[in-house]
Amino acid sequence: MDDEPNPEFAKEILRKVRQIEIRSNRLVSEALAGSYHSAFKGQGIDFEEVREYQAGDDVRSIDWNVTAKMNVPFVKQYREERELTIVLAVDLSASGIFGSVEQSKRERLAELAALLAFSADRNNDKVGLILFTDQVDHYLPPAKGQKHVLRVLREILFHKTKGKGTNLKASLRFLNRVMKRRSVVFLLSDFMTPEEENTAESREDTLFKELSTTRRRHDLICAHVSDPRETDLPAVGLILLEDAETGETLELNTNDDAFRLRFAEHNENRIDKFKQRLLRRGIDHFRFSTASDYVMGLREFFKLREKRRRGR
Repeated sequence: MDDEPNPEFAKEILRKVRQIEIRSNRLVSEALAGSYHSAFKGQGIDFEEVREYQAGDDVRSIDWNVTAKMNVPFVKQYREERELTIVLAVDLSASGIFGSVEQSKRERLAELAALLAFSADRNNDKVGLILFTDQVDHYLPPAKGQKHVLRVLREILFHKTKGKGTNLKASLRFLNRVMKRRSVVFLLSDFMTPEEENTAESREDTLFKELSTTRRRHDLICAHVSDPRETDLPAVGLILLEDAETGETLELNTNDDAFRLRFAEHNENRIDKFKQRLLRRGIDHFRFSTASDYVMGLREFFKLREKRRRGR
């Protein structure tokens, strides 16, 4: 971080990190045991050797060059890649400060990131971190070990950002430049971006081109955090909303039932449209809320990935 924290702030850092560490380790042990491993391990495979064909072997694994030379069928054998690299690309833009319930979106993102990082650590995988706003704020190269994971968590929770806005394209370009090896990339954001909201459906904008490029190079997963008040306004009369990233303000009459319905439909449609555009490009999308327990949803998401990977 930019400055050394004062003693009281340092205590708060340690308290918060320890609190999330305890919860994350418990959840990894109780709720996600095996799910992470099944969803991601074995995606990368290395050639090991050839051996003679045996009854029951998959004919698709036959090595036809060796078979032709030896006049008996031989099959290729592979071993699972034992180590993965997990990259957490975390959006720290000002819109993440918002939260209508106990946790803000940024705190929820930090909790999910911690869960993923501790899962990776439990499976002896490397974890890297990219923090971004309207620019790339901080980068931690992938490394192993709980000490490194705790540093990742501290940075997510307490890093002093340089900007307020959101630039997903810049973060993805940076990631594609520094990560030469294929990795599992979790892009954690509320995806409230000018690129996403102002793009016409009729043309491919640069954000989705960058997402598609990242998908080709890495296993990309978009983890989408939202808050209930972004789609469901309470009837509390006139309210003044301020965009945390731009400073723009807007007065709304929440007693107008028709307006609240239009507001909800517009935002749900925006989120669904974004999800569908991701899925059309083969990019996984996992949505979670500040108001609900996301752990079971994450486990189901891992199970779906495992089934798809195994072709079931």
